[in-house]
Parts: sequence; C-alpha cells; structure tokens
Amino acid sequence: MKKIVLSLLVITLLSACKNREQGIPVIGFLDAIEDETISRAKKGFFKALQDSGLVNERDFQVIYRNAQGDIPTLIQACDYFVSEKVDLIATNTTLSTITAVQKTQFIPICMMVSPSPELAGLRNEKGRDPKNLFGVYETLEYIDTAAALITIVAPQAQKIGVIYNQSEPQSKDALMRITKAFSKYGTYQIIAQGITNSSESFTAIRSLTDQNIDLFFALPDNTIFASFETILQACNEAKVPIITSESGLVVRGATAGFGADMYDWGYEAGIEAAKFLKTRKISPPKKLTKRVKMFNKTQAALFNLNFDESFQSIN
Repeated sequence: MKKIVLSLLVITLLSACKNREQGIPVIGFLDAIEDETISRAKKGFFKALQDSGLVNERDFQVIYRNAQGDIPTLIQACDYFVSEKVDLIATNTTLSTITAVQKTQFIPICMMVSPSPELAGLRNEKGRDPKNLFGVYETLEYIDTAAALITIVAPQAQKIGVIYNQSEPQSKDALMRITKAFSKYGTYQIIAQGITNSSESFTAIRSLTDQNIDLFFALPDNTIFASFETILQACNEAKVPIITSESGLVVRGATAGFGADMYDWGYEAGIEAAKFLKTRKISPPKKLTKRVKMFNKTQAALFNLNFDESFQSIN
C-alpha cells in the first residue's frame, strides 16, 4: 500500500512539473471542511471554469486540499500551495480565505463562501483590501432578508434561538445583526448559545429547545453546516421550524430560506477566476449578486405552512 501511495505521489509531482514546463497554470483549491453544503460551491466554481472555456488538464491543473476542520492541517495546506508556487489559490469558506491571506501577499487568492474583507478582518488600517484578494463575498444583509421570513414561518413567535461560533468575529457580528433585524418585525427575545466547534451543537440546541424557543435561525456558519442534522432532529422533535439564509440548508431540512445558494456563489467566484486565468489581472472582490427564496415541502407540511409562487420548492 505504501508503495502504491508513493508511486501516485511521484506521478502527481511529475505531472505538475510537466504542466509547469508547458505553461499550464496550477490552481490550489482549499476547502476548510468536509461538508455537502460547502461542496456545492466547489462544484459551481469548476462548472464556471468549464463554461468559460477552460478545460482541466489542458488549460489548468488542480491541487486539492481539504482541512477537515483542522486548523493545523489548513495552515499546512496553505504552506504547501505557497511552496509549490501555484498560480491561484481558491479558498472555500472564511477560514480558508483568512489563512491564505495570512500566508501570501503575492499569489492571487479567489475567495468564495466568505464575508467581505472588512467583516473578515482583512482590511488594513488604511481601509484597503489585500491586493492579491479577489472573488465573491457576502455581507450581513443576508440576515435582513432571511429575518423577513418570520412573518410567514412563525408570525406568532416570541423566542428566536441562535447558535453562533464565539471564536469567529463575523459570527459575533452576525448575532448583533440578527438582534437588530428581528426588532423590525416585533419584540422578540433572541436566545443565543455560543459554541467553538460542531461537537458542542447537540448540547447547545437541546438547551435552546428546553427554553421553549419558537423558531431557530440557522446561520451560514461552518459549525452549523457540520452539525445541521443534529440541530434539525432536535428542532423537529420540539416542533420548532428553522429559517436560514442558505438554500443548501433548506435542501437538508430547514423549513425556509432567503439568501445565498452555495452553487451559485461558487459559480460567480469561478467566473472571476476564469477572467484572471485568461488575463492575469486581479479585479476587486465583488458582492454576491444572486439570492433565492426556497422552502422545504416536507418541512412545510410538518408545520402546516404555505408559501407563495415567489418561493422555489424542494422535496
């Protein structure tokens, strides 16, 4: 087995060297976690390259790494990309983007499934974004649009449950935005549980349901993505609907969502990456343009909810 792995490694390195000699650019694609929702962004990214006329192995080579939620592994992967002098680093989720920016000021970085550089703490004291950073970001406006769903999903709700990652500044910012957003639709009590990793989600969601929350707001956060089925089971047992800003979570069982689709997010980033590979020019990061309204037909039936034709239905 060791001989087989070593042989594959040698073949990969020889292939990379050959491609470099032929002038074929190398993309280092960095996933922070293994998750079916996040993986949709990767699919969208490479579909955009294909639609832009770029064919893998002929027009570019990919070195893929997934940190599986482990920070040392994430750092090691970034260091490897830098040592290999890849032509482009594609970062999927906030931690990948932040780590890549910290590791190189010269290799272009195409971001996706990440907040704006300002929210991610990547803007310098002069208010400027890293010169090597481009791609597609989202702002906290997604919370405002998703919060509006409360009038449909749970108009009589009083207690809103939220789980946030207390080790990530953007997650804390999102919690503040949630409190402000829901205040527009009435007097609601936001009950928040802070966690540092997805393994704590079970205890956190049980604590929220024990406090008789009427609605759960699922942030588009890595900890939520990694433990969503646990959250969904607890909410269904407690008869608590879930709203979100990410359509992939609606596919997985959230009742309704109004916000980003990970596939579209990756696709928009892929278009920007294709432009770079063709021109070698970096454009400033762009805000995600497409948002969708979706509801889960199975969950809607569970809670006796109806949605109008402006919503896409799944299941």
